[in-house]
Amino acid sequence: MTPTTAPRRPVPGRLLATLPLALALAACGVTRPPAAVQAPAPAQWRSPVPADALPHHGSTADLTQWWRQAGDPLLADLIEAAQAASPNVASAAARVTEARGARTQAGAALAPRLDGNLSATRSASPLSGTSTSTTTNTSSTSVPPATVLQATLQPSWEIDLFGGLRASRDAAIARLDAGEARWHDARIAVAAETANAYFAERACARQLAVAEADTRSRSETARLTGLSADAGFTAPADAALARASAADASARLTQQRAQCRVLRHGLVALTGLPAEDLDRRLDAQSAITALPTPPAVDAVPAQTLLQRPDLFAAERAVAAASAEAGAAQAQRYPRLTLSGSVGRLQLRTQGFRASVDTWSVGPVALSVPLFDGGVSAANAESARARYEEAVVQYRASVRQAVREVEEALTNLDSTRQRAADADTAVRGYQAALDAAQSRYQTGLASLFELEDARRTLFAAQTARVSLQRESNEAWVALYRAVGGGWQRPDADTAATALATAAGRSNAAVAAPEAKAAPTAIPTTTGATATPHP
Repeated sequence: MTPTTAPRRPVPGRLLATLPLALALAACGVTRPPAAVQAPAPAQWRSPVPADALPHHGSTADLTQWWRQAGDPLLADLIEAAQAASPNVASAAARVTEARGARTQAGAALAPRLDGNLSATRSASPLSGTSTSTTTNTSSTSVPPATVLQATLQPSWEIDLFGGLRASRDAAIARLDAGEARWHDARIAVAAETANAYFAERACARQLAVAEADTRSRSETARLTGLSADAGFTAPADAALARASAADASARLTQQRAQCRVLRHGLVALTGLPAEDLDRRLDAQSAITALPTPPAVDAVPAQTLLQRPDLFAAERAVAAASAEAGAAQAQRYPRLTLSGSVGRLQLRTQGFRASVDTWSVGPVALSVPLFDGGVSAANAESARARYEEAVVQYRASVRQAVREVEEALTNLDSTRQRAADADTAVRGYQAALDAAQSRYQTGLASLFELEDARRTLFAAQTARVSLQRESNEAWVALYRAVGGGWQRPDADTAATALATAAGRSNAAVAAPEAKAAPTAIPTTTGATATPHP
């Protein structure tokens, strides 16, 4: 017996005639709210532009080199360790992976889907018949076992009539862009936090050195005054005053040491480094008495606000909310799906084998929402409200970014102007103390005058260390306020749009009293680093 094959039948013409109409409807789409909105940005900085630092251009290697410009290699090592141990950076990297998966899923929804199915069945069923007699007796005939093998391919495709699937894909892409920008922002935040903690520890160590010198001086004065009082040359009240002054200095020294230990504990928790190793490296670095001096930059360019990853994330959040609003609106319109199958079925029993090819096109299903109790309309309204919220948050983020840049510029300029006066004050008070010490030893000055000169010098030295720390913190604040050197993917396009909107071709904008150098941040496209969770 020869195998039999089902004859092939042509696809119905009416079914094929509906495909061009479906493809034409797919070109339609719902109207989305604007994906890009304007935000208030200053034409020029109100604060004077200082000479500060060039950021790291979004690369981990460049970031390390940028922090090494401060002349302190330990700082770069601590930042690298803190970024590796930071839960915020790890969480941001995980969000990027999730967003990448959502983008793949949303993009795949636009393409046809193909499923395969393989099945095998073996069975034997009796055949029942009625005898020729008038009785109701029946007889059963056994049939041999049969094996049925079937292989089927089942394609399916939802035709994007009104752009809902495209909108979901665009939203997923925007969310991924925002997630990658937040990963960069997390790295920048960790770098800034580590730098501030390290500068605080270094300033504490510097202040500890000042306190130790002050304590030694007061202790020596108390010792000599005590000897003089014992010999009857100095009043007991002066000896008591000298001892009190030495005790006060010793108490401040103990407090300063405790504060430095607390700051070191904070660095251990931040970086995840072994405490003993960190103590050893910090003690070696403490031999350098001066705090690191920030390097200089030439200008703060106008595209500074464009180079902040948090603002880029907020900008892409607006685009994502716009696309999601379009996708929610598309759910209120009809949906068209097309499916089919192609397969082969084979029957095997007692040496007999027969194969049958099968295929089908359809059904072409058009789903029209008629009544859902207002659910689709409510979802569309909610998506629109989320879009309005994203717009407000983006504009508020821009205003906050302008504030942070202005504050950093003002603080940095203030610390630079006060540095020379603070140095002059320390030198002058040191000379006054030396003179008071000489007069006191010759009996021309009282102990009160000596202690007053010492207290004044100590206050001036403390203020100088605090000013150095404030300068470093302002430097770090400016680094973070200008985006840490992160480079947005569409830097060239964004910079051109900014220049066009502002009516100028030069992207470097400075305050009227400052001369702006050429653009300090390069605008080469594609300089972003890719997170690897």
